[in-house]
Amino acid sequence: MSEHAEEEFEDFRPRRSRRGRILLFSILGLVVTFFLITLFASLYTDRLWYSSVGYSSVFDKMLWTRVGLFVGFGLLMSLAVAGNMVIAYRARPFYRPDSPEQTGLDRYREAVTPLRTLLLVSLSGVIGLFGGVAANGQWRSFLLWANRVPFHTSDPYFHKDVGFYVFTLPWLHFVVGYAIAVLVLSALAAAVVHYLYGGIRLQVAQDRLSGTATVQLSVLVGLLLVVKAFGYWLDRFDLVTSGGLLTGMGYTDQHAVLPARNILIGVALICAVLFFLTTWRRTWLLAGVGISLLLVTSILLGLIWPAFVQHFQVSPTEGPKEAPYIQTNIDASRAAYDLNGIEVKQYANSTATAATVQQIMDETASVPVVDPQLVQKAFELTQQAQSYYKVSEPLDVDHYQIDGHDRSIVLGVRDLDQKGIDPKDQNWGNLHTVYTHGNGVIAAFGNQRPPSDTRQTAKVQWAQGQNPGQDSLEQATGPFEQRIYFGEGSPSYSIVGRTTASNTELDLSPSGTPTHTTYDGSGGVDVGGFFNKLMYAIKFGDSNFLLSGRVGPDSKVLYYRNPAQRVEKVAPWLTLDTDIYPAVVDGKVLWIVDGYTTTDQYPQSQRTSFSDMITDSLSRQPGVQTLPTDQINYMRNAVKATVDAYTGQVTLYAWDETDPMLQAWSSAFPGTIQARSAIPPDLLQHLRYPEDFFKVQRYQFARYHVTDPSSFYTANNRWAVPEDPNVQGKSQTPVRMYTRNPVTGLPMWSLTSNYVPRDNTNLVGFVAVDSDATSSDYGQIRVEEPPDQNVPGPGQVQSTLLTSPQITRKTQSFRLGDASPEYGNLLTVPLSSGLMYVEPVYAARTQGDSASLLTLRYVLVSYNGKVGIGDTLVNAITDMTGGGGSKPPPSNPPPTKHHQGKGATAKAHALLLRAQQDFAAADRAFNHGHFGQYVKLNHQARAEVARALNLLG
Repeated sequence: MSEHAEEEFEDFRPRRSRRGRILLFSILGLVVTFFLITLFASLYTDRLWYSSVGYSSVFDKMLWTRVGLFVGFGLLMSLAVAGNMVIAYRARPFYRPDSPEQTGLDRYREAVTPLRTLLLVSLSGVIGLFGGVAANGQWRSFLLWANRVPFHTSDPYFHKDVGFYVFTLPWLHFVVGYAIAVLVLSALAAAVVHYLYGGIRLQVAQDRLSGTATVQLSVLVGLLLVVKAFGYWLDRFDLVTSGGLLTGMGYTDQHAVLPARNILIGVALICAVLFFLTTWRRTWLLAGVGISLLLVTSILLGLIWPAFVQHFQVSPTEGPKEAPYIQTNIDASRAAYDLNGIEVKQYANSTATAATVQQIMDETASVPVVDPQLVQKAFELTQQAQSYYKVSEPLDVDHYQIDGHDRSIVLGVRDLDQKGIDPKDQNWGNLHTVYTHGNGVIAAFGNQRPPSDTRQTAKVQWAQGQNPGQDSLEQATGPFEQRIYFGEGSPSYSIVGRTTASNTELDLSPSGTPTHTTYDGSGGVDVGGFFNKLMYAIKFGDSNFLLSGRVGPDSKVLYYRNPAQRVEKVAPWLTLDTDIYPAVVDGKVLWIVDGYTTTDQYPQSQRTSFSDMITDSLSRQPGVQTLPTDQINYMRNAVKATVDAYTGQVTLYAWDETDPMLQAWSSAFPGTIQARSAIPPDLLQHLRYPEDFFKVQRYQFARYHVTDPSSFYTANNRWAVPEDPNVQGKSQTPVRMYTRNPVTGLPMWSLTSNYVPRDNTNLVGFVAVDSDATSSDYGQIRVEEPPDQNVPGPGQVQSTLLTSPQITRKTQSFRLGDASPEYGNLLTVPLSSGLMYVEPVYAARTQGDSASLLTLRYVLVSYNGKVGIGDTLVNAITDMTGGGGSKPPPSNPPPTKHHQGKGATAKAHALLLRAQQDFAAADRAFNHGHFGQYVKLNHQARAEVARALNLLG
């Protein structure tokens, strides 16, 4: 190659290299720009959303807290690393003896020197970025620490307030971990610079570190050991929240691990002093001895000695040794899960006879035989107006005052289901501007009774959605807004508001025929001008915000539409209940969401998987959780939240105002939570005891009903939730229904469940909690135990019902026809004289190619060894008690010529005694302000007097 050609080639290579760098930086610039624009669009539109729902202060507090943590901790880590690199560079030796090692490093020094500032900024910036991201993720811990309040109860070993463990300790652990990371990265960065510039020479026999390198690295390692000593001090407190036989301090922890950590604190401080002395003595001998001592001590005292104590001292007599620690775990767990107020009592059993049939019927008048899980498909097939509506499962159970009676209602919201739209019609305009919302509520009475009649029928009795303008629920509550713009099935976003002379959104008229409407509610965000359209186009990745004529200056965009999602956005510190439910209140459909405060840092309380505790045959996947793990050991129902199904307005009400965690979060986000006293009375009637909280308490009480540490250790009286007879491998789900209050004898709106012995099937307890938020006994959990261990549990009863000749005779023709049986919830119903089991049986008939349509066909009952079957609960009880017919005895039997006999006199006397009791109970209900119960009990007492008079002629 000629000399001229070589020169041209040499000129070409730099030009090609420059072009490559320019292209690379251009691509990186575009990527960074796209990321920043997307981030800005997300933050900007989120700020608009928070402002539209009145919670802009939440967005601002979260944003600036996270920005502050990111910038502050990121900058601190970045400056610490950069500062140590600068110190190492300025302290580099000016004379480096020739050696193969230094000759090899000369090339790297020559390459690095022109770029050292860029490398310094880039490296420290990347490291700071990781530090900022780590701190940004700790915003919840920081806010709890910054707004901490005392629990006013202390742990039994360190005598620290529980608030120290819940609020302070997690934040201090992060600070210690962060400080260790800063010192380690600073030491590594300084060591690399020292090595590159000759301050560290590895291939020489002596003086491998220069004096400045020795001083700098000694100080950094000494500081690291001081921080580690502080970490050992904090680790002591972790013993009351760590695991072993049980969560919390154990014998080995107190007698081996705790002393070991105390010793390690001293050893770490001694090692730190030895490293600080190295800056003066310039020898690493003492520091090396110190590090060796720390390592040996950590192994001997931190690992070997605790294992020795556990194996040779504890394991041979573990029960007596661990008894005091088991007792503290029992006490703390019962307090943390709010189990101390649970009442346990025995109930009495009696035999069902024809003479007791009326009493049994009276006490079971409100028992729900409509299974919310099974009739959901019937709701959809018989009540949905169009294929693009659905009723979300599972259905919910509530109670309403209808015609003067407090009635159990099974209800669901007719939500939008865009999957039901014809595929050829699923274009952008239809999906986002036409099919925008659901419509209406569908409801059925839970107990087969028409709204104003005590007689039962064999059919499901509809309360809402069947007869427009004549629905019992709407007549009881008054007219309410039917359009559902915010629901469990709402699409990701919809654009609403009039843009043309005609309405574009599809709706249903009261008669059920399609019509059109325009959203005129206060919810949603104004799309506005070009800039907002551009931001939303970026947020949703949809250019139609800019191009479609359906997006006008008066348009609004609705997003974050799931009720649980909306509550999570405005209260991101809550763990939400998996079962949100609708209620018709003051002319609106409101979604009600229960929110919990949880932690895994309550000292001595048992940590358990939240998912495991709430899993049963009907449970959903856990929703939003605020802890980094699934383990919790403290829980309170702190907040009741509502979401308006039409406007989307979110309202948070404080419920457990004594909860310290709620107090801390209220301080962190002032003005966002309304006081409990601000709950409207109409809403209060529909607030209920939350299901997940009940499941957690049910799960824990199965173990912690035992309070004696010896019995607890042997686990010979541990309970369990029985398996659902109809769903193998899953626990029975709790049931909402009216039960008899064992203290007052009055009906009580309850959430109920059962207990069986662990690894057995006999019934050992019926548990119910007063779920009526208007009741003074709200939240009172009662467990009724059978008088002996021979009471059959749900699984045994189910087997008896399915094999009883009395039942199989009547169901045989039903099985041989075109229908197959579907068994509903096996309900446990407490009576004044024992427990009755009730189970609905549905006929599943296939409707052509569609899904099966379920209709209620039979009701099965079991009571103290007797069984019965009928097309209604009344008829099933009559069959069980030997009434001999399918019709219930008349409410007012006519007098007969034998009415003066002894039997008639005895029955009349019993009726008059019951009437006297009911009149007294009615007076108590009136004094407590329970006017619905007062009317019901008075009516019941008068009927009993009338029957008694008829018997006496």
